[in-house]
Amino acid sequence: MTRATLDKQPHEVATMFDDVAANYDLTNDVLSLGQDRRWRKEVAKAVDARPAQKILDLAAGTATSSQPFARAGAYVVPCDFSLGMLQVGKKRHPWMPFTAGDGTKLPFRDDVFDAVTISFGLRNIQDTDQALRELYRVTKPGGRVVISEFSHPTWAPFRTVYEEYLMRALPPVARAVSSNPDAYVYLAESIQSWPDQPTLAGMLQKAGWSRVAYRNLTGGIVALHRGFKAE
Repeated sequence: MTRATLDKQPHEVATMFDDVAANYDLTNDVLSLGQDRRWRKEVAKAVDARPAQKILDLAAGTATSSQPFARAGAYVVPCDFSLGMLQVGKKRHPWMPFTAGDGTKLPFRDDVFDAVTISFGLRNIQDTDQALRELYRVTKPGGRVVISEFSHPTWAPFRTVYEEYLMRALPPVARAVSSNPDAYVYLAESIQSWPDQPTLAGMLQKAGWSRVAYRNLTGGIVALHRGFKAE
């Protein structure tokens, strides 16, 4: 079993996700107390996929996150650097164009996608700034980015309780439901070390995105960031 470290070496992170691929969606459902379904709905509303639009779903894993876009009639490309995740996804959704790719050097031409989105994966890419630049590069002028990522609760007492859950309660729960519980210790640590909401907004602006805004979900446990590529 593999546990990545916070320097986020790509092969370590990819292997870690390969190890948890089979039960990944179920484990997330349990650990988030079912909130992950609500968060996905909010992402789908923010992306606002339309028929015939091209959508890149980066760090799509098994493509659970891609399904709302496909149901809206968009052409969705689920992309991930974990081959184990892609293989599980391909068995479940054989019609989808699963693509292996690194978020810091995406295997797509410039100005291809109407929208790009990444849910709970940006945190696992070694070079966040480069990933944001790559998402910008492959987006059409006038296109949009939507990022859903774990963040920092805004109310201090709740933040304390949440951090206790991450470091104390999450590992034993993960041991009960995950094939690689150590992976979820890494995930808890990576959430704690992740930039807060305004800092990530600034990183998006630095990468070239305009009209950047964010809103909190579940008290700031998750933040949705959105931006646009100027026409």
